[in-house]
Amino acid sequence: MSQYVLPLVVRIERATPPRRTDALEAAALAVLRMIDDHRSGGEGEWAQAVRGWESHGIRKVVRRARGAEWTRVLQLPGETVSAGTALVRVHPPVPLDGWPKDLSRLQVSGTDLDDPEPPGPAGAPCVLWINPHLEMTAGKAMAQAGHAAQLAWWATGPSDRAAWRETGLAVSVRTASPYDWAKLAEADLPAVRDAGFTEIAPGSVTVVATAPWLREGGFRPASRGPLRNP
Repeated sequence: MSQYVLPLVVRIERATPPRRTDALEAAALAVLRMIDDHRSGGEGEWAQAVRGWESHGIRKVVRRARGAEWTRVLQLPGETVSAGTALVRVHPPVPLDGWPKDLSRLQVSGTDLDDPEPPGPAGAPCVLWINPHLEMTAGKAMAQAGHAAQLAWWATGPSDRAAWRETGLAVSVRTASPYDWAKLAEADLPAVRDAGFTEIAPGSVTVVATAPWLREGGFRPASRGPLRNP
């Protein structure tokens, strides 16, 4: 069976790039929308590709588009998700060696995004905490946030999934403080261990997902204000 990857395309216009945190949250939400879409299950039109993708890992590749590139991306099957200043287009999984031309020509590099000021406190029921000790481009971090959102979804039971849907599958992404990360890394929570294809060492824990239903009482960060990179 062919190995599949999930394409994520972030819109980055030169004059108006999205904020980094917005892009990460849009990517995480896009993954949730894809795996919860009726077309991805049962006899849906994307179901076979999704099953092939999930059976050989859940690799995701983030590319960027602007202008006419973005317009062409919108013509392909998928869904556009927004979060704050960010727009991300998620497409059904494609074979690793069989990308559609309008996706394969897009650049992977150039996804270095910033937050002009630190994001506020996380407000969603599901929070994805990024390892503060790792340096990742926004594109890499978007893929890692998507992995964590997917692991959280798999660890969520039917009733809690229904309640999560009522929020629009709301998800926040924040960088943990070093103190909080030490607790998160030891907790029994969905955690992403990177395969080491790009940027960071294989086996590195990149993101941990938290939600009240994933552990009784949920995780409460020690910081009361916005979490900042150390």
